[in-house]
Amino acid sequence: MMGRCVERALPVVVMVLVVLTQVINLIVSKMAMSRGLNFFILVLYADLLSTLISLPFAFIFSRSNNCPVTFAVLCKIFLLALVGCVVQICEYAGTNYGSPTLATAMMNLIPGFTFVLALILRMETVNWRSLSSHAKTIGTLVSIAGAFVLTFYNGPPILNKPTLLFLSSKQDWILGAFLLVITALSNAIWYISQAAILKVYPAKMMILCFIFLFSTIQSALVSLVTVRDWTAWKINPDITLFAVFYTGCSTAFRVYLISWCIEKEGPLFVSMFKPLAIVVAAVVGVIWFSDTLYLGSIIGGVIIVVGFYAVTWGKFKENISEVETLGNSASSTPNAPLLQVHTQN
Repeated sequence: MMGRCVERALPVVVMVLVVLTQVINLIVSKMAMSRGLNFFILVLYADLLSTLISLPFAFIFSRSNNCPVTFAVLCKIFLLALVGCVVQICEYAGTNYGSPTLATAMMNLIPGFTFVLALILRMETVNWRSLSSHAKTIGTLVSIAGAFVLTFYNGPPILNKPTLLFLSSKQDWILGAFLLVITALSNAIWYISQAAILKVYPAKMMILCFIFLFSTIQSALVSLVTVRDWTAWKINPDITLFAVFYTGCSTAFRVYLISWCIEKEGPLFVSMFKPLAIVVAAVVGVIWFSDTLYLGSIIGGVIIVVGFYAVTWGKFKENISEVETLGNSASSTPNAPLLQVHTQN
């Protein structure tokens, strides 16, 4: 029983850790870009470092699997890497023109996009007679609503004085928001596509290594076309160097954990944790940067937690139903009772 509880809780813990590292990544990258680091160069160097990190692990784990890398699989991974490259460039560009707070706020669009795409592709089902389906649907909507409350409703300040950490012009803010909407949609497509690839080629480390390799090539081509000033390619030994190092390491770490959770729980479960980034960003801002904690942040955070609980409970009930269905189908076969008796003895 304890082992089952740990197994059920582990994906939740993993996704909370993923969200925490991503929020810190956005804050660090914003600080580096404010020092002059180009976001195209940031993506290129981070992908190159992620490739170097994942390469030895892919080589080690490839010995234990018998999955051949076909040309069709490589084409799918190349397209997946292209979507991931769009996600990275738009995310850092949107953060550069806007702020980490805006970037985390726009993450609340990912569950909605993912849920709609999963329904269209029939990766998620909604049975209106099932309580678990009600919980998933309502929980998704509640989490998105909580993210919007946390984003657009401030209320009276509770901790610290109102300050502005990253100030952008109105035009840059709108451009950043538009790029982050593209990021949210591309992120949802990336989750769905990776879940489909994992079904035909379950070697996660090999997939990730090819993703980072293809992303490095793609981002290098984009950087060569867009960044003509060769001085922008130089990394100074300050916050920019730390941002590149942290982004590369955390990206490899996060993508592997996300892939593991997608394989375990599905793309909708992973996307549901994106709105939690707003809560983490608010906490990090209050503790590290003396940002203001508003009443709306607390209300929105509570609503998001309720939505998480509803979706997690719905997924848990669905898993139990699937296990019971498989058990009933196995027991209906002629040899099933004898097998069960021998197992018990």
